[in-house]
Amino acid sequence: MKKFAILAASAAVVSAPAMAAPGDSATAQGAATAEVVAPITLTHKTGAALDFGTFTTGTNGGTVTVDLTGTGVADNDVTLIGGSAEAADLFDVTGDANRSFAISTTAGSVTNGTDTMAFTTSAPASGTLASGTATFAVGGVLTVAGGESAGEYNGTYDVTVSYN
Repeated sequence: MKKFAILAASAAVVSAPAMAAPGDSATAQGAATAEVVAPITLTHKTGAALDFGTFTTGTNGGTVTVDLTGTGVADNDVTLIGGSAEAADLFDVTGDANRSFAISTTAGSVTNGTDTMAFTTSAPASGTLASGTATFAVGGVLTVAGGESAGEYNGTYDVTVSYN
């Protein structure tokens, strides 16, 4: 019986909750917040295009550069034809007012079904959604190898915007 009493006392000590001495612990409440913002959207302006214009090329080729204002310049063995209408492409962005956003563009190519010409793109690195809207332009540099066949060339490239 004496062993039973010792075992029972030991079990009571082990299973009893530990009592903290005053000042050994404290509890405080933290704060949590969340903010939902309007989704960012990107829209290509109707009728806009990165237009490298109308040009001739010799066998040595060259480039056609269109800046963000839509001004085109040809070099080397590429000549823009008088009346050629080069243009920068245009995009609208909407989202949370006064937020900044990043812009990234990819390279692309244009083809007439027979020949292909590659181009790089240039855009501002970022913008701000003043009043929840912004517009930006995309320019580029078309590489003309030389000797491409006459005709209309078309292609695409990608543009991505994201909140900073």
